[in-house]
Amino acid sequence: MATVVIGGHSRSVGKTSVVAGLISALPELNWTAMKITQFGHGVCSANGKPCDCATVDHCWGISEEKDRTGKSDTSRFLAAGAARVWWVRTQQGLLSEAMPALRKKLEESTNVILESNSILKFLQPDLYITVLDPATADFKLSAQQYLDRADALILHSSQDEASWRSVSLKSVPARPVFRIQPPHYVTPEIVRFVRRRLSAHVET
Repeated sequence: MATVVIGGHSRSVGKTSVVAGLISALPELNWTAMKITQFGHGVCSANGKPCDCATVDHCWGISEEKDRTGKSDTSRFLAAGAARVWWVRTQQGLLSEAMPALRKKLEESTNVILESNSILKFLQPDLYITVLDPATADFKLSAQQYLDRADALILHSSQDEASWRSVSLKSVPARPVFRIQPPHYVTPEIVRFVRRRLSAHVET
């Protein structure tokens, strides 16, 4: 089994598009896809909707995506060709509570691609790629913590100077950097890189 994690430094930088693009470009891998979402106060992890429930009651939830319309992130994974798609939801900081159930889903899968940064605290993937957009100033702490573990960077070519001030890519060990121009998030070079890196791990 091969395990791929796609992370990113903020929301709306293209993580979902990269996951969907790789699923579509590598259909022979029979992907199981997962999106991990951590909610703040006032959102129920059981269904992702606003509520006032106690976190001890509903601190996590996992559901299988069945909608192929592409209207949600997980639906886009299914529409791209994933064999199965799971949406993992937890209260902020409580991903550990969902890990036993999540690991069981992983064990039942062939090859897995996950959209998350925080999963790296519990999982050593075969490949971790992070998506960075210099035009987006926010840089999540989880993305900072695992930046040096990235096997490759996907970098928006939107501007030369990064808007974030707390992080410098000069501190990152030498890694392949793939420049993209949205709406194209997955280039042939990225596909070749992923295929080559996973060649020793995949099950088809």
